[in-house]
Amino acid sequence: MATAQDEMLPWHERQSGHQESRENDYRTPYQRDRARIIHSAAFRRLQSKTQILAIRQNDYSRTRLTHSLEVAQIGNGIVHQLKHSSPKEADFQKWLADDALIETVCLSHDIGHPPFGHGGEVALNYMMQSHGGFEGNAQSLRILGKRGSYSPTYGMDVTRRTLLGILKYPVLHATVVGQYPEKPSNFRQFKASNWAPPKCVYQEEQNLLDWILEPFSQADKTLLQTVQRKQPNSHAKATHASFDTSIMDLADDIAYGVHDLEDAIVLGMVTKDTWLEHLEPKLAALASPYLAENLNSIRTQLFSRQSHLRKEAIGSLVSWFITSCQVVENTHFEHPLLRFQVGLPEGQRQALNLLKQFEMQHIIQRPEVQMLVYKGQQMLLEMFEAYTADPSRLLPREIASEWQKSQERGENGLRIICDYMASMTDDYASRMYNKLFVPSLGSVFEPM
Repeated sequence: MATAQDEMLPWHERQSGHQESRENDYRTPYQRDRARIIHSAAFRRLQSKTQILAIRQNDYSRTRLTHSLEVAQIGNGIVHQLKHSSPKEADFQKWLADDALIETVCLSHDIGHPPFGHGGEVALNYMMQSHGGFEGNAQSLRILGKRGSYSPTYGMDVTRRTLLGILKYPVLHATVVGQYPEKPSNFRQFKASNWAPPKCVYQEEQNLLDWILEPFSQADKTLLQTVQRKQPNSHAKATHASFDTSIMDLADDIAYGVHDLEDAIVLGMVTKDTWLEHLEPKLAALASPYLAENLNSIRTQLFSRQSHLRKEAIGSLVSWFITSCQVVENTHFEHPLLRFQVGLPEGQRQALNLLKQFEMQHIIQRPEVQMLVYKGQQMLLEMFEAYTADPSRLLPREIASEWQKSQERGENGLRIICDYMASMTDDYASRMYNKLFVPSLGSVFEPM
């Protein structure tokens, strides 16, 4: 009969196989994973990648790095809440992630995002549309399992369970991609809404995906990779993910819905009048005892112009969501890592969705924000075109060498160029654009 430890062993495995720990190193596999993420170049680059508001517009707003740290903190809080608010004998308890694991998953969930936020993601997908596409979550998996700096073959070479945790969409690109319109005749006519990527894993990572899902039964694999397509030509979407992923995804939503709202309030992008007109009536209409009792004080604190009061309101909202979390069971799955999911009760779920929709409409979709998004997209489109025109001449030598090796393998090398561009920070991409296209800027002494 398999012991609890035996059940966990497949999830501790790395693609490289068993490796002895360094002498006197008593860390768990997930503590080692967390260290690899934190000390990686890909993680450090998140400090100069846009979250919602463009980097360098101010020194206050969150970056992809600070967002990832907040997601990790919230994810840790959710795990702690579930561990101590549920019976110890509950079936899910032994499968609940420990601190190191959930922090690793949360810290690395955005590690594949390109410069200039989701706008950059759409631009790279446009350029890769006929060559496997580009998508931020797929790129995160590619970095952790193939392209990171800890192994020439296996990327960060993290454990199987960490890879499963960041696998928000465990389906291949060809399974979910819809139909795109005809491309415009020039980049200035690029319409971002036409080129959003499907949420997926790249075809190139099929072997990695198969390795991650190996411990599951065939029935579980089939159900896990079920997709839904709302309209005939639209992208399909995966409908299931793992237990750990559900915690990370909820933590991500809370960080976006609450913490990113704080940035907009501090910077004056969301005013009290906007809140009263467009959000508070919708929140008040929810049958929520918490909101009925606290909505007035939350509004007063958020717009008080006093940081300690604003933080009290933000903390109160985050705490409400975390302490409302509950584990639900999908009995169609056999394995506990797929059967159990974390979610919010309907009232809290609706409230979080209202916060996210409000931010989309009144922050992200503002013309002054979208103009910067458009500018970033145009920069990436033009740079990608230049690099693909003459890779051996324009790419940094190390990247050019990789491109050449891919050519020798019979590949077109575009994924290598895409990897390079996705790794850029906002600042680096801007400098490279200036170096390539602005006659008065750029120097041979600037490092590439």
